[in-house]
Amino acid sequence: MIKGKKILITGGAGFFGVHLSMRLIEDNNITIFDNFHRNALKYTNLEKHPHMRVVEGDVVKKEDIEKIKEHYDYIIHAAAIAGVDQVINRPIETMKVNFVGTLNVLEVFQDVEIERFVEISTSEVFGSYVYKQEEHSNVVLGSVGEARWTYAVSKLASEHLVYSFYRTRKMPTVTLRPFNIYGPFQVGTGAIHEFIERALNNQDIEIHNDGSQLRTWCYISDMIDAIILSLEKDSAVGHVFNIGNPVTAITVYNLAKLVKSITGSKSKLVFKSIEYKDVELRIPNINKAKELLGFNPKVDLEEGIKKTVEWYKKNIIT
Repeated sequence: MIKGKKILITGGAGFFGVHLSMRLIEDNNITIFDNFHRNALKYTNLEKHPHMRVVEGDVVKKEDIEKIKEHYDYIIHAAAIAGVDQVINRPIETMKVNFVGTLNVLEVFQDVEIERFVEISTSEVFGSYVYKQEEHSNVVLGSVGEARWTYAVSKLASEHLVYSFYRTRKMPTVTLRPFNIYGPFQVGTGAIHEFIERALNNQDIEIHNDGSQLRTWCYISDMIDAIILSLEKDSAVGHVFNIGNPVTAITVYNLAKLVKSITGSKSKLVFKSIEYKDVELRIPNINKAKELLGFNPKVDLEEGIKKTVEWYKKNIIT
């Protein structure tokens, strides 16, 4: 159990930050630092909690981070530009936020004694085809000119940076690579997010290309379990972990059909060709997380989608 800790979450108003705050707020003091480009916090009462402090700022601006420099037991660095559309439209900002932002946070807090620095990276570093690759497997940077890969490149560079601070400056760092996380409070882009919203509005559900892309899906509570384990377990320090749920593999087409069935939607499934590089296969190997963290995803896909649908009905769809 994590109790009596001071915790800083950059990008804390986002999907992961809100769920982590809800899990830990009663027994700990949390500072959320965010520019509110995406704001899931507005769907909660967290800002009114006596253990919560919310600070608006941008990780690209080092002076903003300096304003919150103080002792924290844990720092979870989740601030990033993410989502394929955002990355393709804003490749320069993506590189700056994801790399320079990470460097700024590391440099500001390098002389502050902390118990753990957890970086949220991405499975995108593996490229378009990932079948049970281990953390030390080769990564794929993608070709220059394909805007999608600016996200993967920026995140991979950040991983190297974080590990370098561990190795040379003895900062107790951990890197997590999430594989397709979904659930309530997801306000950015994502297939399940978009499928549910369209299904509940009986709008056409767009499937990219032929829908044969095969992916796994990990419910948000399992991801939060992984973050907390990485904070608690000393064995996590200095490591990178794949975090996902390998048994939920499903094609994008069948995922859309499942969402339509669960929601009882009248939506039509339509196919749309896309110009950018898509992910064709993405299934993680999580053996390392199981062995060193004790991580074990618990929520199956149908259960997770049902929970997510109920939240969208109450909070997004009117």
